Amino acid sequence: MLTLLDHLPDGLLDADARQLAGLLPGPTLIHLPGRRAEPLFVSVLLHGNETTGLTAIQGLLRKYQGRELPRALSIFFGNVAAAAEGKRHLPGQPDYNRVWPGAAGSGDAPEQRMMQRVVDEMRERRVFASIDIHNNTGLNPHYGCINRLQPRFLQLARLFSRTVVYFIRPTGVQSMAFAELCPAVTVECGKPEHPFGADHARDFVDTCLHLEDLAETVPNDVDLFHTVATVTLRPEVSAGFAAPGETGPWDITFPSDLDRLNFRELPAGSVIARVLKDDDRLPLVVSDEQGRDVSATYLQVVDGELRLRRPVMPSMFTLDLEIIRQDCLGYLMERMPLPA
Repeated sequence: MLTLLDHLPDGLLDADARQLAGLLPGPTLIHLPGRRAEPLFVSVLLHGNETTGLTAIQGLLRKYQGRELPRALSIFFGNVAAAAEGKRHLPGQPDYNRVWPGAAGSGDAPEQRMMQRVVDEMRERRVFASIDIHNNTGLNPHYGCINRLQPRFLQLARLFSRTVVYFIRPTGVQSMAFAELCPAVTVECGKPEHPFGADHARDFVDTCLHLEDLAETVPNDVDLFHTVATVTLRPEVSAGFAAPGETGPWDITFPSDLDRLNFRELPAGSVIARVLKDDDRLPLVVSDEQGRDVSATYLQVVDGELRLRRPVMPSMFTLDLEIIRQDCLGYLMERMPLPA
Protein backbone atom coordinates (compact mmCIF):
# COMPACT_ATOMS: atom_id res chain seq x y z
CA MET A 1 0.00 0.00 0.00
CA LEU A 2 2.96 2.33 0.66
CA THR A 3 5.30 3.44 -2.13
CA LEU A 4 8.88 4.48 -1.28
CA LEU A 5 10.80 6.81 -3.60
CA ASP A 6 14.14 8.61 -3.52
CA HIS A 7 13.25 11.21 -6.14
CA LEU A 8 10.43 13.55 -7.13
CA PRO A 9 8.21 12.16 -9.90
CA ASP A 10 7.94 14.35 -13.00
CA GLY A 11 5.13 16.86 -12.70
CA LEU A 12 4.81 16.62 -8.92
CA LEU A 13 5.77 20.24 -8.29
CA ASP A 14 3.07 21.54 -10.63
CA ALA A 15 0.16 19.18 -9.88
CA ASP A 16 -2.77 20.25 -7.79
CA ALA A 17 -4.17 17.89 -5.15
CA ARG A 18 -6.80 16.45 -7.50
CA GLN A 19 -4.12 15.52 -10.06
CA LEU A 20 -1.77 13.86 -7.61
CA ALA A 21 -3.38 10.43 -7.95
CA GLY A 22 -2.24 10.39 -11.59
CA LEU A 23 1.39 10.82 -10.52
CA LEU A 24 1.55 8.68 -7.37
CA PRO A 25 0.19 5.12 -7.10
CA GLY A 26 -1.17 5.82 -3.61
CA PRO A 27 0.27 6.92 -0.27
CA THR A 28 3.91 7.70 -0.95
CA LEU A 29 6.98 8.42 1.18
CA ILE A 30 9.72 10.31 -0.66
CA HIS A 31 13.23 10.59 0.79
CA LEU A 32 15.40 13.46 -0.44
CA PRO A 33 19.05 13.93 0.61
CA GLY A 34 20.41 17.03 2.30
CA ARG A 35 23.53 18.49 3.90
CA ARG A 36 22.55 17.17 7.35
CA ALA A 37 21.72 13.47 7.22
CA GLU A 38 19.06 13.20 9.94
CA PRO A 39 15.85 14.00 8.06
CA LEU A 40 13.03 16.37 8.75
CA PHE A 41 9.73 14.49 8.25
CA VAL A 42 6.71 16.29 6.79
CA SER A 43 3.30 14.74 6.18
CA VAL A 44 0.70 16.32 3.89
CA LEU A 45 -2.77 15.34 2.72
CA LEU A 46 -3.59 13.02 5.59
CA HIS A 47 -6.98 14.57 4.92
CA GLY A 48 -7.55 14.79 1.20
CA ASN A 49 -9.35 18.12 1.31
CA GLU A 50 -6.60 19.87 3.30
CA THR A 51 -4.31 20.98 0.51
CA THR A 52 -2.14 23.66 2.11
CA GLY A 53 0.59 21.15 2.96
CA LEU A 54 0.96 20.10 -0.66
CA THR A 55 1.15 23.70 -1.86
CA ALA A 56 3.70 24.52 0.86
CA ILE A 57 5.96 21.59 -0.02
CA GLN A 58 5.76 22.37 -3.73
CA GLY A 59 6.79 25.97 -3.06
CA LEU A 60 9.67 24.85 -0.85
CA LEU A 61 11.02 22.31 -3.36
CA ARG A 62 10.82 24.80 -6.21
CA LYS A 63 13.06 27.09 -4.14
CA TYR A 64 15.67 24.35 -3.84
CA GLN A 65 15.54 23.04 -7.40
CA GLY A 66 19.15 22.48 -8.47
CA ARG A 67 20.40 23.16 -4.93
CA GLU A 68 21.25 20.97 -1.99
CA LEU A 69 18.70 20.90 0.81
CA PRO A 70 20.07 22.11 4.17
CA ARG A 71 18.86 18.86 5.74
CA ALA A 72 17.51 15.57 4.41
CA LEU A 73 13.75 15.76 3.90
CA SER A 74 11.22 12.92 3.98
CA ILE A 75 7.73 13.76 2.71
CA PHE A 76 4.69 11.56 3.19
CA PHE A 77 1.85 12.17 0.76
CA GLY A 78 -1.16 10.61 2.48
CA ASN A 79 -4.66 10.11 1.12
CA VAL A 80 -4.14 10.96 -2.54
CA ALA A 81 -7.27 9.03 -3.53
CA ALA A 82 -9.44 11.26 -1.32
CA ALA A 83 -7.55 14.33 -2.56
CA ALA A 84 -8.58 13.44 -6.12
CA GLU A 85 -12.19 13.94 -5.08
CA GLY A 86 -11.65 16.80 -2.65
CA LYS A 87 -12.76 14.72 0.33
CA ARG A 88 -11.39 14.29 3.84
CA HIS A 89 -11.52 10.54 3.23
CA LEU A 90 -13.53 8.32 0.90
CA PRO A 91 -16.45 6.11 1.99
CA GLY A 92 -15.06 2.92 3.46
CA GLN A 93 -11.70 4.50 4.24
CA PRO A 94 -10.53 5.26 7.77
CA ASP A 95 -9.43 8.75 8.71
CA TYR A 96 -5.72 8.82 7.82
CA ASN A 97 -5.00 10.83 10.96
CA ARG A 98 -6.59 8.32 13.33
CA VAL A 99 -4.74 5.12 12.33
CA TRP A 100 -1.15 5.81 13.36
CA PRO A 101 0.54 3.63 16.01
CA GLY A 102 -1.11 4.16 19.38
CA ALA A 103 -4.65 4.42 18.02
CA ALA A 104 -7.36 3.28 20.42
CA GLY A 105 -8.43 -0.28 19.64
CA SER A 106 -5.54 -0.71 17.22
CA GLY A 107 -6.15 -3.49 14.73
CA ASP A 108 -4.49 -4.89 11.65
CA ALA A 109 -6.08 -2.80 8.92
CA PRO A 110 -3.91 -2.12 5.84
CA GLU A 111 -3.80 1.60 6.67
CA GLN A 112 -2.56 0.88 10.20
CA ARG A 113 0.19 -1.41 8.88
CA MET A 114 1.17 1.30 6.42
CA MET A 115 1.49 3.98 9.10
CA GLN A 116 3.54 1.61 11.26
CA ARG A 117 5.86 1.08 8.29
CA VAL A 118 6.26 4.86 7.86
CA VAL A 119 7.19 5.22 11.54
CA ASP A 120 9.62 2.30 11.35
CA GLU A 121 11.24 3.75 8.23
CA MET A 122 11.78 7.12 9.92
CA ARG A 123 13.06 5.52 13.12
CA GLU A 124 15.78 3.79 11.10
CA ARG A 125 16.72 7.11 9.51
CA ARG A 126 16.93 8.80 12.95
CA VAL A 127 14.36 11.47 12.17
CA PHE A 128 15.25 14.94 13.47
CA ALA A 129 11.74 16.40 13.84
CA SER A 130 8.24 15.87 12.48
CA ILE A 131 5.72 18.32 11.02
CA ASP A 132 2.15 17.37 10.09
CA ILE A 133 0.44 20.10 8.03
CA HIS A 134 -3.33 20.54 8.26
CA ASN A 135 -6.18 22.91 7.47
CA ASN A 136 -9.47 23.43 9.25
CA THR A 137 -12.89 24.41 7.98
CA GLY A 138 -13.82 27.09 10.53
CA LEU A 139 -12.32 30.43 11.50
CA ASN A 140 -9.20 29.71 13.55
CA PRO A 141 -5.83 31.40 13.95
CA HIS A 142 -2.72 29.57 12.81
CA TYR A 143 -1.44 27.47 15.70
CA GLY A 144 0.70 24.47 16.58
CA CYS A 145 -0.41 21.31 18.43
CA ILE A 146 1.86 19.14 20.55
CA ASN A 147 1.38 15.98 22.59
CA ARG A 148 4.25 16.38 25.04
CA LEU A 149 4.99 19.33 27.31
CA GLN A 150 8.73 19.17 26.77
CA PRO A 151 11.03 22.07 25.84
CA ARG A 152 12.00 20.86 22.35
CA PHE A 153 8.36 20.23 21.43
CA LEU A 154 7.40 23.71 22.63
CA GLN A 155 10.34 25.26 20.79
CA LEU A 156 9.32 23.54 17.55
CA ALA A 157 5.71 24.68 17.86
CA ARG A 158 6.78 28.24 18.77
CA LEU A 159 8.69 28.52 15.51
CA PHE A 160 5.29 28.29 13.80
CA SER A 161 3.09 30.29 16.20
CA ARG A 162 3.03 31.62 19.74
CA THR A 163 -0.39 29.94 20.09
CA VAL A 164 0.21 26.31 21.09
CA VAL A 165 -2.35 23.63 21.97
CA TYR A 166 -1.50 20.55 24.03
CA PHE A 167 -3.70 17.48 23.56
CA ILE A 168 -3.64 13.73 24.17
CA ARG A 169 -6.94 12.87 22.49
CA PRO A 170 -7.85 11.81 19.84
CA THR A 171 -5.30 9.03 19.69
CA GLY A 172 -3.92 7.53 16.49
CA VAL A 173 -2.72 10.89 15.19
CA GLN A 174 0.55 11.36 13.35
CA SER A 175 2.14 13.76 15.83
CA MET A 176 1.52 11.42 18.75
CA ALA A 177 3.14 8.49 16.93
CA PHE A 178 6.20 10.55 16.00
CA ALA A 179 6.50 11.99 19.51
CA GLU A 180 8.02 8.61 20.40
CA LEU A 181 10.89 9.37 18.01
CA CYS A 182 11.50 13.12 17.95
CA PRO A 183 9.94 16.53 18.59
CA ALA A 184 6.66 16.55 16.67
CA VAL A 185 4.08 19.20 15.89
CA THR A 186 0.82 19.48 13.98
CA VAL A 187 0.42 22.89 12.37
CA GLU A 188 -3.07 24.22 11.68
CA CYS A 189 -2.93 26.64 8.76
CA GLY A 190 -6.47 27.99 8.50
CA LYS A 191 -8.68 27.34 5.51
CA PRO A 192 -7.09 25.75 2.42
CA GLU A 193 -8.31 28.55 0.14
CA HIS A 194 -6.28 31.14 2.07
CA PRO A 195 -2.86 31.39 0.34
CA PHE A 196 -1.13 32.78 3.43
CA GLY A 197 -1.49 29.35 5.06
CA ALA A 198 0.72 27.72 2.43
CA ASP A 199 3.26 30.56 2.62
CA HIS A 200 3.39 30.26 6.41
CA ALA A 201 3.81 26.47 6.33
CA ARG A 202 6.45 26.67 3.57
CA ASP A 203 8.53 29.19 5.53
CA PHE A 204 8.17 27.14 8.73
CA VAL A 205 9.43 23.95 7.06
CA ASP A 206 12.29 25.93 5.51
CA THR A 207 13.24 27.29 8.94
CA CYS A 208 13.25 23.76 10.39
CA LEU A 209 15.47 22.51 7.57
CA HIS A 210 18.09 25.05 8.67
CA LEU A 211 18.01 24.11 12.36
CA GLU A 212 21.04 22.42 13.85
CA ASP A 213 19.05 21.48 16.96
CA LEU A 214 16.15 22.60 19.14
CA ALA A 215 16.79 24.38 22.43
CA GLU A 216 16.23 22.53 25.70
CA THR A 217 14.61 25.58 27.32
CA VAL A 218 10.91 26.44 27.51
CA PRO A 219 10.06 29.51 25.39
CA ASN A 220 8.49 32.20 27.56
CA ASP A 221 6.36 33.89 24.91
CA VAL A 222 3.87 31.07 24.27
CA ASP A 223 0.11 31.16 24.82
CA LEU A 224 -0.48 27.55 25.86
CA PHE A 225 -3.88 25.87 25.86
CA HIS A 226 -4.96 22.40 26.87
CA THR A 227 -7.64 20.52 24.93
CA VAL A 228 -9.79 19.08 27.71
CA ALA A 229 -12.75 17.72 25.73
CA THR A 230 -14.06 16.71 22.31
CA VAL A 231 -17.58 17.68 21.22
CA THR A 232 -19.48 15.32 18.92
CA LEU A 233 -23.02 15.16 17.56
CA ARG A 234 -25.16 12.20 18.52
CA PRO A 235 -25.67 10.10 15.34
CA GLU A 236 -29.47 10.08 15.64
CA VAL A 237 -29.75 13.85 16.07
CA SER A 238 -30.72 16.09 13.14
CA ALA A 239 -28.76 19.32 12.84
CA GLY A 240 -28.51 22.45 10.73
CA PHE A 241 -27.45 26.08 10.68
CA ALA A 242 -29.56 29.24 10.85
CA ALA A 243 -29.13 32.93 11.55
CA PRO A 244 -27.99 33.61 15.13
CA GLY A 245 -30.90 33.43 17.56
CA GLU A 246 -33.14 31.46 15.19
CA THR A 247 -34.34 27.87 15.67
CA GLY A 248 -34.67 25.65 12.62
CA PRO A 249 -36.66 22.45 12.08
CA TRP A 250 -33.80 20.27 13.39
CA ASP A 251 -33.15 18.77 16.80
CA ILE A 252 -30.27 21.22 17.18
CA THR A 253 -29.69 24.48 15.32
CA PHE A 254 -26.23 25.98 15.28
CA PRO A 255 -25.76 29.67 14.54
CA SER A 256 -24.41 30.33 11.05
CA ASP A 257 -21.45 32.16 12.58
CA LEU A 258 -20.62 29.43 15.11
CA ASP A 259 -16.94 29.39 14.15
CA ARG A 260 -16.52 32.97 15.38
CA LEU A 261 -16.39 31.40 18.87
CA ASN A 262 -13.09 29.65 18.11
CA PHE A 263 -10.20 30.75 20.32
CA ARG A 264 -12.45 33.05 22.34
CA GLU A 265 -12.57 32.52 26.09
CA LEU A 266 -16.30 32.11 26.72
CA PRO A 267 -17.91 32.60 30.12
CA ALA A 268 -20.34 30.13 31.68
CA GLY A 269 -23.83 30.69 30.31
CA SER A 270 -22.68 31.36 26.73
CA VAL A 271 -25.15 30.04 24.13
CA ILE A 272 -23.68 27.78 21.44
CA ALA A 273 -26.88 26.40 19.84
CA ARG A 274 -30.67 26.15 20.10
CA VAL A 275 -32.67 22.93 20.57
CA LEU A 276 -36.24 21.88 19.84
CA LYS A 277 -36.80 19.85 22.99
CA ASP A 278 -35.76 20.53 26.58
CA ASP A 279 -35.15 16.90 27.49
CA ASP A 280 -32.51 15.23 29.59
CA ARG A 281 -30.64 13.80 26.62
CA LEU A 282 -28.29 16.44 25.28
CA PRO A 283 -27.88 16.46 21.48
CA LEU A 284 -24.10 16.82 21.82
CA VAL A 285 -21.66 14.50 23.58
CA VAL A 286 -18.67 15.99 25.37
CA SER A 287 -15.89 13.47 26.03
CA ASP A 288 -12.87 14.14 28.22
CA GLU A 289 -9.29 12.98 27.66
CA GLN A 290 -10.08 9.52 28.99
CA GLY A 291 -13.08 9.19 26.68
CA ARG A 292 -15.62 9.60 29.49
CA ASP A 293 -18.93 11.32 28.81
CA VAL A 294 -18.77 14.63 30.68
CA SER A 295 -21.54 16.37 28.75
CA ALA A 296 -23.45 17.41 31.87
CA THR A 297 -20.30 19.06 33.23
CA TYR A 298 -20.02 21.39 30.26
CA LEU A 299 -23.53 21.77 28.77
CA GLN A 300 -27.10 22.42 29.82
CA VAL A 301 -30.35 23.33 28.06
CA VAL A 302 -32.22 26.37 29.36
CA ASP A 303 -35.33 27.73 27.59
CA GLY A 304 -34.41 26.07 24.32
CA GLU A 305 -30.81 27.28 24.41
CA LEU A 306 -27.78 25.02 24.69
CA ARG A 307 -25.49 26.83 27.11
CA LEU A 308 -22.05 26.32 28.58
CA ARG A 309 -21.96 25.41 32.28
CA ARG A 310 -18.35 26.52 32.75
CA PRO A 311 -15.84 28.85 31.09
CA VAL A 312 -14.01 27.29 28.13
CA MET A 313 -12.37 28.22 24.84
CA PRO A 314 -13.64 26.38 21.73
CA SER A 315 -11.36 25.43 18.86
CA MET A 316 -12.05 24.01 15.41
CA PHE A 317 -15.81 24.56 15.66
CA THR A 318 -16.85 24.03 12.05
CA LEU A 319 -19.78 24.93 9.81
CA ASP A 320 -19.36 21.77 7.72
CA LEU A 321 -22.00 19.18 8.64
CA GLU A 322 -20.16 16.41 6.82
CA ILE A 323 -17.04 17.04 8.94
CA ILE A 324 -19.18 17.25 12.08
CA ARG A 325 -20.63 13.80 11.39
CA GLN A 326 -17.37 12.24 10.18
CA ASP A 327 -15.25 13.59 13.02
CA CYS A 328 -16.50 16.14 15.54
CA LEU A 329 -18.01 19.58 16.03
CA GLY A 330 -14.80 20.79 17.65
CA TYR A 331 -12.88 20.88 20.91
CA LEU A 332 -12.98 22.66 24.26
CA MET A 333 -9.80 24.10 25.72
CA GLU A 334 -8.57 25.76 28.87
CA ARG A 335 -5.56 28.02 29.30
CA MET A 336 -2.67 26.35 31.08
CA PRO A 337 0.66 27.59 32.53
CA LEU A 338 3.93 26.84 30.83
CA PRO A 339 5.85 23.94 32.38
CA ALA A 340 8.66 24.92 34.69
